[in-house]
Amino acid sequence: MAANEARLHEFMGKAVSDLGAAMSVPLFIIGERLGLYKAMAGAGAMTAAQLAKKAKTDERCTREWLMNQAAGGYVNYDAKTESFTLPDEQALAMADENSPVFMHGAYDVIQSLFRDLSKFETMFRSGKGLGWGEHDGCLFTGTARFFKPNYVGNIVTNWIPALDGMKDRLLKGASVVDVGCGYGYSTMLMAEAFPKSEFVGFDTHEPSIEKARKLTREAGIMNCRFEVGSALDFPGDGFDMVACFDCLHDMADPVGASKRIKQALKKDGAWMIVEPFANDKPEENFNPIGRVFYGASTLICVPASQSGNGPALGAQAGEKKLGEVVKQGGFTKFRRATQTPFNLVLEARP
Repeated sequence: MAANEARLHEFMGKAVSDLGAAMSVPLFIIGERLGLYKAMAGAGAMTAAQLAKKAKTDERCTREWLMNQAAGGYVNYDAKTESFTLPDEQALAMADENSPVFMHGAYDVIQSLFRDLSKFETMFRSGKGLGWGEHDGCLFTGTARFFKPNYVGNIVTNWIPALDGMKDRLLKGASVVDVGCGYGYSTMLMAEAFPKSEFVGFDTHEPSIEKARKLTREAGIMNCRFEVGSALDFPGDGFDMVACFDCLHDMADPVGASKRIKQALKKDGAWMIVEPFANDKPEENFNPIGRVFYGASTLICVPASQSGNGPALGAQAGEKKLGEVVKQGGFTKFRRATQTPFNLVLEARP
């Protein structure tokens, strides 16, 4: 084997960087659980001893944790004073649960993936997939927490306004279905923003529906409810809008879902499909975002569809492939309404 030394060194640099990131994930989780990030947010420069006192943690462990965070660029280090600072930008991602860039849900997801390693081995050998409800429970909480900031920052202010005339209809009073709602954060955000409209969220995962109901009661939101149901059999017709947030590509029968959604809509209704951003050519997704999405797709999305003998579209299906699914369901109009670096927002009309 004749290896090019320069290319070898370049690859090893990438591998070591990935190793450092992987080793840091438990430390990110610890930092949140023990309140270390929140203790540093807005506090200025702190020594390890000051942070440990504020967070009520062991000073030596805290100092080593801080060194890891500084080595990764998550905190700044002042060698003269031996103090550490959490910059405001990093605080938005690591300490502010209401920030649109809050990251900790993603680390819960990663935790669940390691807990499911033996299941993944079986899945790879059998090709029978792994249903959503068969994963470790951290996946459900992590997914909800990971998607929520993005939904808070976009659903009401950017995505719904991008649909032709839909914002005005919702303001006046409309009926909406949220298919694959999970913990219901997307449903509740819409319900709070449009109090004259009625919303119902459906999901096949009963524990998630129970959680959504609990969150709705606690928030006192009266114009939304949650029921167990799939995209193929949710009850009701004559809806103004159906929404699918980050779930169409997971489905065992996305074409069947498309047909049912068309049947459920009014003739002038709209289907909002929010999917992970992807270009149609795989090689155009070979970037840091695509890497994350392909990783999640390998262990979560493709297995979910395979478990129901589905087409396994995957999280990087792309607009062209998704458009084919929509058109096979009988929709005649399909367009990209808007996009973000992380999402495609697609609109389908009967």
